[in-house]
Amino acid sequence: MWHEERLLIDGELRAADGGGVFETVNPATEEVLGVAADATEADAQAAVAAARRAFDTTDWAQDHEFRARCLRQFHAALEEQLEEMRALTVAEGGSPVMLTHGGPQLEAPVASVKWVADMMDGYQWTEDLGEVEAYGSNHRRWIEREPVGVVAAITAYNFPVQLNLAKLAPALAAGNTVVLKGAPDTPWSALALGRLIAEHTDIPPGVVNILSSSQHAPGEVLTTHPDVDMVTFTGSTATGRRIMAAASATVKKTFLELGGKSAYVVLDDADIASAATMNAFMVCTHAGQGCAIATRLVVPAAMADAAAEVASATLASIPYGDPTDPSVMMGPLISARQRDKVDQLVSTAVDQGATLAAGGRRPDHLPTGYYYEPTLLTGVGEDDLVAQEEVFGPVLAIIGYEGGDDEAVRIANNSIYGLSGAVSSADPERARAVARRIRSGTISVNGGLYYAPDAPFGGYKQSGIGREMGVAGFEEFLEIKTLAEPAGT
Repeated sequence: MWHEERLLIDGELRAADGGGVFETVNPATEEVLGVAADATEADAQAAVAAARRAFDTTDWAQDHEFRARCLRQFHAALEEQLEEMRALTVAEGGSPVMLTHGGPQLEAPVASVKWVADMMDGYQWTEDLGEVEAYGSNHRRWIEREPVGVVAAITAYNFPVQLNLAKLAPALAAGNTVVLKGAPDTPWSALALGRLIAEHTDIPPGVVNILSSSQHAPGEVLTTHPDVDMVTFTGSTATGRRIMAAASATVKKTFLELGGKSAYVVLDDADIASAATMNAFMVCTHAGQGCAIATRLVVPAAMADAAAEVASATLASIPYGDPTDPSVMMGPLISARQRDKVDQLVSTAVDQGATLAAGGRRPDHLPTGYYYEPTLLTGVGEDDLVAQEEVFGPVLAIIGYEGGDDEAVRIANNSIYGLSGAVSSADPERARAVARRIRSGTISVNGGLYYAPDAPFGGYKQSGIGREMGVAGFEEFLEIKTLAEPAGT
């Protein structure tokens, strides 16, 4: 399998300091795929120093056309290695090969690199504010948009190509230099990008540095180092809180894409069969390992039994197993640790009074691999742990409500999270009105698909700070400078 084991630091593909490595495992087979360089604190320090030097001493930040050309080279290299990246994503991340075609697991994020480069062509880096009279003279004022500086990017395992590129491409387009630390469960998915950059682009040494590590120390360097100007992180809310606290000592800009506990709200005039079917399929996407997946099906109490019947039948029909099989929709969880967490949350839900209507265990026919059955819980209380905590597994909880749209909105908003959600109604305007009241960064209305390179993605509340993708995501990596001079000079 095509892959890369080495770090990229200051333009050089190299082993970790001291030669340390750690294993990367196929979650479908539990077999060791190989090893990745195990970056140390010294490697992180060297990467930050390289990024700082590249930002401060080269014209990378000023040369917009050169950056766009480099991004197009990067995109071409990704396209050339697309099938190799597909095999890597399936083997290392456990993603069904089905999900690597067209969507956010591989092809769409690769295409987004070109979108970012093309967007740069028409972007207005300056804005004229006109003249103003003050103290007896006129002054001309304008705004210039500049890169933040050195960006530390730390990513999660569930959609590694998407998460890595969603940070790397816009940060580079904006003129920043970057230290990217990939997830320890999917190190090759990050390191492979370093090899493409080093061998197929004109990106100068130090502009991009890519680390993999099984240790906490490199991440601590990135979040606390005074030469890092911005930290962008995708992962759990608990870790995001710690990163935000660590970055506060040097008042770094923080850009966080965190957890979710999204609600699929079904109004009383909706097609319950269609909504329950759609939500059941959604919760099995990549074994439920998606922060934006709606894991709470909020339905009128009178429709809860019908919803459960449809959802249970749908979950039973989901093809799951070997992710290399093109007919399989759901593969394994990323690790035994994650599978145990999911199982514990399901057990706790039953202890709190929920009914296990489907699944809820490791499948007998798949003794090898970190698989978990598509699972349905009914009679879930809105404050139960499984209704409040992100599961990150193929588990759907049905919550019934009385009292109409106001009560549905209240339950949907009863969460520390606000990342995504969905609303279903026979009346499009009613659905839109409810969607506007849900405190989430993205909402699907009657099955609408929001994911695309030009669509900002991010959350309210403890689901994060800032937006990825789109022009808004690009501008997260910019600072605004206001300038003024006497008119006529």
